[in-house]
Amino acid sequence: MSKKNTPEILRDLILEALDENKAEDIVTIPLQGKSPIADYMIIASGRSARHVVGLSNNITETLAKNGFTKIKFDGKDNGDWVLGDSGDVIIHLFRPEVRDFYNIEKIWCDPEFLEQYQAKRELQTLDA
Repeated sequence: MSKKNTPEILRDLILEALDENKAEDIVTIPLQGKSPIADYMIIASGRSARHVVGLSNNITETLAKNGFTKIKFDGKDNGDWVLGDSGDVIIHLFRPEVRDFYNIEKIWCDPEFLEQYQAKRELQTLDA
């Protein structure tokens, strides 16, 4: 039985790869009705530049094993911010400091989600 490759399957595979490799602070943003560039945007953090690059490599391997071969990552030389484009899903992988600086969630998220997200991050900072 073969499954059809949909944006939702692609999104779920990427999220699974990020979770398996201990990505932090993962956010999925539906882009339908906001932008024609993709169906979803996923933003996540790695603990270091090496971790960020490793996350991108693992996503590429996971997708290839599942028949998704059209993915390209840029920024792997530096590892501060790695941008992936798989067509239906855009992936932003950051070191935490770089993510805080650019704060792209503020651009793409609804105000209600952004408020909840910021509150959650503040609680995590207090717990650390």
